[in-house]
Amino acid sequence: MLGVAGRSGAVWLDVRVDIPTVKALQEPDIWEILAALPPYDPHLAMAQGEELRKAGIPAATAAAMMTQSRLRARAQAKFGDFAEGMLFTQDGLEQATRLLVAALHARRFLAAGCQHVADLTCGIGADSLALAGVGLTVTAHEIDPVTAELARWNLRHFPSATVVQQDGLTCDFGALGVDGIFADPARRITSSVARARRIMDPAHYEPALDAVWNLRNRVPNLGIKVGPGIPHDGLPQDAEVQWVSVNGDVVEAGLWFGSLAQHGPGRCVLVVTTGENGTVARELRAAPEDEAAPTDSPNGDAAGGRAPTGPVGQYLWEPDGAVIRAGLVTTAARELGGHLIDPTIAYITSTTLPTLTNPPIATGYRVLDVMPFAVKRLRSYLRERHVGRVTIKKRGTAVTPENLRKQLALQGNAEATVVLTRVAGKQSMVIVEPL
Repeated sequence: MLGVAGRSGAVWLDVRVDIPTVKALQEPDIWEILAALPPYDPHLAMAQGEELRKAGIPAATAAAMMTQSRLRARAQAKFGDFAEGMLFTQDGLEQATRLLVAALHARRFLAAGCQHVADLTCGIGADSLALAGVGLTVTAHEIDPVTAELARWNLRHFPSATVVQQDGLTCDFGALGVDGIFADPARRITSSVARARRIMDPAHYEPALDAVWNLRNRVPNLGIKVGPGIPHDGLPQDAEVQWVSVNGDVVEAGLWFGSLAQHGPGRCVLVVTTGENGTVARELRAAPEDEAAPTDSPNGDAAGGRAPTGPVGQYLWEPDGAVIRAGLVTTAARELGGHLIDPTIAYITSTTLPTLTNPPIATGYRVLDVMPFAVKRLRSYLRERHVGRVTIKKRGTAVTPENLRKQLALQGNAEATVVLTRVAGKQSMVIVEPL
């Protein structure tokens, strides 16, 4: 079905992908034209689609080519240059693991000694691509026929990878010689209601999360990608649960069983940064004394009363989102040599500057002033310093930064960062500057 959409002058073509359309895109002449298309520009997409049709390409195929051009542009963030050789759907791209993280998954299976991995919900094939890329035999299962066809194309350069249109739960792992299983149950969600709840409610995963982690009774080496907002309550006690952030974006949580749990059961965080000098990663693991602390709260294990609290010192630290999701704020505070500013707020403060790691587990700020929250007082404070641009951060307050910015009506050339939060239970303003 061909459609047209537009907003603010941006126009693009979109198409619902079916198997004949996918097959048409794979034709050598069409694939060559698709590869030669200029970088996607939504303002030019309509005209480019018209040119394709004037060249004799069927309307549905031309629309699909423009859709692929648009999706490839978006896919660069997840797949880099690999995106140029892949086919996508909108949902498939959104649910796909970014290649950097998929490579981390593959290295776990490799380190565990696995040789044949079953990817139970392969989607467009991102994790299977990484698994096959490190030399593992992969049987990739996908229940949707169109998505399975896309996965076959995306894995075409890896003879060790086989895509099967099948419900992965029905696989005879013993007959195949499978010694490792990977699953991303969330990618199997089809209803819009379930999709909206997939991150927070495992009961709406397809297949059900219970059914997937029960597979460890058949194949002990089991890895499951889940949403980073998954509740801690009820997670299997024999799992290593790892929350992953990439460049400050919390991208997933992973449940790892058997030999894939490299450090045994427990909670940990992997913080990854990428840049011109390459990729750097570091892990933060829960200390034994933190493992038993309550974690389903905005401040993770800090709500258990284990983290000390105190006044704001010379430095303020905002933990990485994965640290907060994992409930490791107390562990982070211990590493930073600091304490919390409030027992329910995930801000850490310290009086000395610790030796910082790369990548950092928290963003640091130098504290300039601390005062009770009051709009008039903040306005006067900033105007006296000729602040015209202000960055407003908030945690534990109902104040809306956009409304506050209007109330401040600032003018000037200086910049400032204001943190709105609670300090010892009181609404406060912390004026800081980034380290």
